[in-house]
Amino acid sequence: MLQAILEQPEKIIIREVEKPTAGQGQVLIQVKRIGVCGSDIHAYYGKHPYIKCPIVQGHEFSGKIVEKGNGVRGLDIGENVTVMPQLTCGRCYPCTHGNYHICNELKVIGCQAEGAAQEYIAVDQKLVVKLPEGMSYEEGAMVEPVAVGAHAVGRLAAVKGMNILVLGAGPIGNLTAQVVKGLGASSTIITDISDYRLEVAKECGIDLVVNISHENLLQVLEDSFSESRADAILECVGIQATIDQAIETARKGTEIIVVGVFGEKPWVDIGLIQDKELKLLGTLMYKEEDYYTAIKLIRSGKVNLKPLMSKHFPLRDYGKAYKFIEQNRDKTMKVFIDL
Repeated sequence: MLQAILEQPEKIIIREVEKPTAGQGQVLIQVKRIGVCGSDIHAYYGKHPYIKCPIVQGHEFSGKIVEKGNGVRGLDIGENVTVMPQLTCGRCYPCTHGNYHICNELKVIGCQAEGAAQEYIAVDQKLVVKLPEGMSYEEGAMVEPVAVGAHAVGRLAAVKGMNILVLGAGPIGNLTAQVVKGLGASSTIITDISDYRLEVAKECGIDLVVNISHENLLQVLEDSFSESRADAILECVGIQATIDQAIETARKGTEIIVVGVFGEKPWVDIGLIQDKELKLLGTLMYKEEDYYTAIKLIRSGKVNLKPLMSKHFPLRDYGKAYKFIEQNRDKTMKVFIDL
């Protein structure tokens, strides 16, 4: 079968490897769609702090079950599925206390373990999530990033009836804002410096979009939400400027959830966090319930994925997909690899 491997930064090799088989408790999935995400892009350029080359990428994906190993229950050949890409130890403190998504030995398919950038992949049945009838492979591959947003929003003390600010209108920011709205926020503001991404956010139904390159964010917050500003802020970019905006525009006592992946270590104003008694929380990945929340929101139409679907590339053109993203960064949301 064909497999794409990121051999070194900016160098993807397509090679022939032996097709895997489904082992005990595993299913063999014929991969159909892979979504390229921000973490993949960081890794491609050698800038992801936790992903090293060589690596077979692909952690956002969907496909069809074509083989079952011994002991598999509740899954059948021919079913369309997606996969939770977390490989956990099951023994550490987080795992034994219900927080397997932050396992001390966590490895992620496509990041620290062999991913879906190949025609077939064998995975443990406990990681497999069935797709509802009628859900496309593109939607199935995007369940993972929607689940990122669902888990991040779940870190908040409350969502329903709240006024929420989302910094960054890229794919994760857009989907997080849609999740916020879908879970009952009173009003949602999303920011970016790209008019294109903000137009996509509008198309997805986000209440208010703000281009911070020529609008004053603090003024917009106070005009929209009065002096109370935002009840919570979700940082979905992962750069110095946006973590600064989150801390500086937060009212006293605000929750800030850090969703974006930082390619470089930021400087954080701890004094201001202390003075305002801000709650600064991280979020990593998701749990199984976040996948089901994501699927429910997609199926109900509360999360609209179509405006984010930018372009498709065949597996053999994996490297060209990254070049396309680089050349069209401001007008690209979600790129797919088709198999």
